[in-house]
Amino acid sequence: MKNSADDQQLVDAILMLEVAGIIDYNGHGSIRTGERSFLINSGASNRGAMDVGDLVEIDLDGKVLRGDEKPPMEYHIHAEIYRVRPDVGAVIHAHPKWSTVLTIAGHKMKPVYAQGTLLGELPVFANPLSVNTRPVGEQLAATLGEGRGVLMRAHGATVVGSSLSEAFALAMYMEENAHRQYLAMQIGEVYEFTAEEQVACEKNLFKQRLFDKVWEYQRAKLK
Repeated sequence: MKNSADDQQLVDAILMLEVAGIIDYNGHGSIRTGERSFLINSGASNRGAMDVGDLVEIDLDGKVLRGDEKPPMEYHIHAEIYRVRPDVGAVIHAHPKWSTVLTIAGHKMKPVYAQGTLLGELPVFANPLSVNTRPVGEQLAATLGEGRGVLMRAHGATVVGSSLSEAFALAMYMEENAHRQYLAMQIGEVYEFTAEEQVACEKNLFKQRLFDKVWEYQRAKLK
C-alpha cells in the first residue's frame, strides 16, 4: 500500500494540534480508511516533528496493515469508536490543558462560546487511567454515545467528526470554550448560551466550510 493524501493531512493535523497546545508529547489522531481499518500516528512518534513515516494503518484489533512502527497503546479509543459509530470518519484524542482542568476540579463544561456550543452536552468518562484495553475502550465509546466529544477526567478529551477537518475544528472549539469558561469563573458568574442560542449556533456554524477555515488558519502557522 502506498501513502495517500490522507497521510499528509493527518500529519498536518497532529502538528497543528501540537502548535496549538492541544496535543503534547502524547496524543493521537486517526482517519478511518475502511470499515475495519484506520490510519493513526505511532506511539513512538514525535508529535512536534512528524512525517508520514510516523503513521501506521491498523485494523480494529490493532494488527498493523501498513507501516513499520507500533500503534499507540490507546489505539482502543479509536478502534472502539469506529466499531460502533459508522458515521465517524476521524478521531482525535489529546490532553488539552483547560478542558482537563475543568474535569480535575469537577466542573461541568458549559456552553460559553458560540463555536463551543457545537460540542453539545459533553459527558465525562470517570476513569482517569490510560485506555489501553478493549473493554476500557468500549466503556469510553459507550460514554461518548452518539455525541461529538467526551471529556476524560484528569486525563484529556476525545473528539470525533465525519471528516478530519471537522474533528480538528471541534477539538479547537472545545479547548477555547474551556479556556474562556475558566477565565470567566475567576471574575464572575459564567454566562451560558440558552437552548435557543445553541440551536442558532448549530444552524449557522456547523458547516464544513467553516471547519475548513479553521484548518487553513491553523495550517498557515506551520509555514
